[in-house]
Amino acid sequence: MKKNTPSAPPETVILTELIAAEPEFVSGSTLAKKLGISRVAIWQYMEKLREQGFAFEAVRARGYRLTARPAGLSAALVQAYRRDRAGDFPMQLLAEIDSTNDEAARQLAAGKEAPFAIIAQRQTKGRGRFGRVWHSEDNGNLYASFAFRPRLEPARMQMFTLWMGANVCELVANFCRTAPGLKWPNDLLFDGRKAGGMLTEARMDADQIRDLVFGLGLNVNSPAGGWPADLEDRAVSLAEHTRQPLDLNKFTAALIGRVLQAYDRFVDGSYATTFADLWNRYDVLRNRPVAVLTPTQRVAGIALGIDDEGSFMVRTDKGRTERFRAGEVTLEKPVRN
Repeated sequence: MKKNTPSAPPETVILTELIAAEPEFVSGSTLAKKLGISRVAIWQYMEKLREQGFAFEAVRARGYRLTARPAGLSAALVQAYRRDRAGDFPMQLLAEIDSTNDEAARQLAAGKEAPFAIIAQRQTKGRGRFGRVWHSEDNGNLYASFAFRPRLEPARMQMFTLWMGANVCELVANFCRTAPGLKWPNDLLFDGRKAGGMLTEARMDADQIRDLVFGLGLNVNSPAGGWPADLEDRAVSLAEHTRQPLDLNKFTAALIGRVLQAYDRFVDGSYATTFADLWNRYDVLRNRPVAVLTPTQRVAGIALGIDDEGSFMVRTDKGRTERFRAGEVTLEKPVRN
């Protein structure tokens, strides 16, 4: 069995060992040796875990095993599900915040070491592109922001959200055994209904990106029929689509791993070899009639995908190819002859 990272909190180490051994027991002496503390201290940490909603079976001469987990998000459980990497990535789980992106930016500005994540069970001012409100109730969904200090040239950022979105989309596809789609530049869809959105915000110096926040709102376990009236026909959750609830803690652990891996590949440039294939696998707009709305014009035509710089390409009725670095895309009804 692999050792935990030394920085992992004792509660996380205990959970990691118990989960790895399931359905067998782990002796108190094994846990005590692993952490370098007394068996009395082990019992005290397990009492703290009980207060968080965990339950354990204790049998003399055999030890402990985990019998129940909290229904909602648990920072200790998320880290434990990361197995040998538990504790190596700082994450803060909040019951409520105005915006995880805003909180991540505040902590970066205050000098907190990056990378780290802010995850909330509810946002009071969650937002998407163009300042639109993101419905962020405490109903089993995921609201997360990842903070970095990449020190990259600003020109590279056009591709960042697209690359991260493609990775989130593939994670959802693999985790849920289903087929989501990507709508340029940052929406995750199922059959035309929105399940998630991404928002990247950055602070820049003259020649480099100083602070970078990648925000993600993902409808995970919100029930069917639980949407506000204006979202009923436009929003969907993973659980609603797959018809079964997801283990939010396992999913969050997998998401952290995927985001960190994707970020590393973006920074070192290796993402470029696989990005086009990954994006095209999930692109729901390619070869379909669309309209792109910008502050100055509306352009209709057939979507051609994205170019090497991440710009959205449209072939107009006049046969011209237009490229857009920003804009709002809608699907158009096919013209019938």
